[in-house]
Amino acid sequence: MMSFPRIGRNPVVDPVGARRYTDEAHAITARDVEFSWDGVPLHYVPGEPMATHVINFMHLVLPEGERAMSATLAEALPLIEDERLHEEVVGFVGQEATHAASHKGAREHLAELGMDIEPMSKKMDWLVDRILGDRGLSGRAKRAWLCERLGLFAAMEHYTAVVGEWLLTDPALEKAGMHPMMLDMVRWHGAEEVEHRNVAFDAYMYVDGSYARRVRTALIASLTLILLFLTSMNYLFRTDPSADKGHFWPLQLIRATRRGLVPNIKFLITEIPPYLRPSFHPSQIGDMDVAMRYLAQSPAANRSYRESDS
Repeated sequence: MMSFPRIGRNPVVDPVGARRYTDEAHAITARDVEFSWDGVPLHYVPGEPMATHVINFMHLVLPEGERAMSATLAEALPLIEDERLHEEVVGFVGQEATHAASHKGAREHLAELGMDIEPMSKKMDWLVDRILGDRGLSGRAKRAWLCERLGLFAAMEHYTAVVGEWLLTDPALEKAGMHPMMLDMVRWHGAEEVEHRNVAFDAYMYVDGSYARRVRTALIASLTLILLFLTSMNYLFRTDPSADKGHFWPLQLIRATRRGLVPNIKFLITEIPPYLRPSFHPSQIGDMDVAMRYLAQSPAANRSYRESDS
């Protein structure tokens, strides 16, 4: 594998909250989770097709995106000489691979319930490979493209950490009667997003750290996610075979947002200024204690959904 001299700077770690970089900190590692889809209905947020499909957006988009993210961080590993950050990246890659596999399982379950997911999944696969692959570059072009992808994924991980915190702390979905297995799945995922919120950012700052690139990739990531979200919502609503799904999905989405069942899409814009503060570090967002407490009791992470070996 081609290696490059490290020209970035050491990871900037805010001492408040970034406890993974202390001697007492735990190590990030992929958890052995398993989900049983038996009995999970098509609209697993009862009576809320669009709230359900906002979660389905994760199932539809994340497997390919997290695969590309894992590949990019793995490509950067030889450049990261800091032992602790190297360990963090290895754990991050493992967690992202588990996320992708879990959401792919949810996607397959939706297909069994009559959602024709495959056409959109193939488009996502093509887009990720075409846009976020390594492109067969070499030399300086290879290094520049790696840094660009690290910047994009650092920005996207900021958004997933914000959503992860919302999933952990907002009671609206649970109060609405969301199926407990699916609720556990998204909260487990959200907790791990908070747990590894620093990693992509620190890897970017270590390998490159350009502020101009950070600004550019944040804007590109935000616009890309908005377009993907709106396109996916339209596709998921049209593909939904339920007779009672209602009409005019944008209005349904606005209503679900007002009831607190989904995050306001405006956060993809309003989170840009905090992210672009020169002093910003991901340890400044989210509550690690809340995330770790949830992971300690998550049914899937603790095998409560597994079939008995007997």
